[in-house]
Amino acid sequence: MSVSKTIVISCAGMGTRLGIGTTKALIDIEGKPLILRQLELLKDFDDIRIVVGYQMEKVIEVVNNYRKDILFVFNHNYRNTGTGGSFSLGIKHAREMVVSLDGDLLVHPDDLMRIMHSDKECACGTKIGTDNPMLMKTIKENGKELCTGFSREEGSYEWTGLAQVYTDRLIPGDRHVCDMLESVLPIEMEYIRTREIDTMNDYENAVKWIKNGYND
Repeated sequence: MSVSKTIVISCAGMGTRLGIGTTKALIDIEGKPLILRQLELLKDFDDIRIVVGYQMEKVIEVVNNYRKDILFVFNHNYRNTGTGGSFSLGIKHAREMVVSLDGDLLVHPDDLMRIMHSDKECACGTKIGTDNPMLMKTIKENGKELCTGFSREEGSYEWTGLAQVYTDRLIPGDRHVCDMLESVLPIEMEYIRTREIDTMNDYENAVKWIKNGYND
């Protein structure tokens, strides 16, 4: 890896679909808050920004007890913006390349490191497995699979929220990260193994996945 990177973890949302009254960044996954599991994998990276909103004081306290060099970005309008709103705040004055990571996503360590140690732009997809997913439309070209758009109706993969893009190609927005990526498409689709936590069923499946050593 030769390109300098900024990692933006979006943790501002309320996680209402999960229904446990806490931000998803702090839910317990086998004895550790989800956000700490993400930060453990990113221990070798130095420009990490966490966008906070709902229960921001708790998130800041947990992260600061683990690591002191994280930059916190405040999304005070978290009730009215999507992940794109948080991501747009986090990429201000970012390095050459920026990585988007949602605070409710567990990624297989090998897959996350494959992305992080690459300099290529990509949008990451996985097998379709959640309720009402955002799907990725793709085409195959010159031996690569390219993401050409996002849709609720059609697509071969489920969009994960993990992407890596050159910062100066992004146009800020307040909806979702996939909306911001529309202006840079097509870019390469990278398949990753993940568990996204939106519902209690998702949470239970994520815990089982961790217990099984990231094996299905």
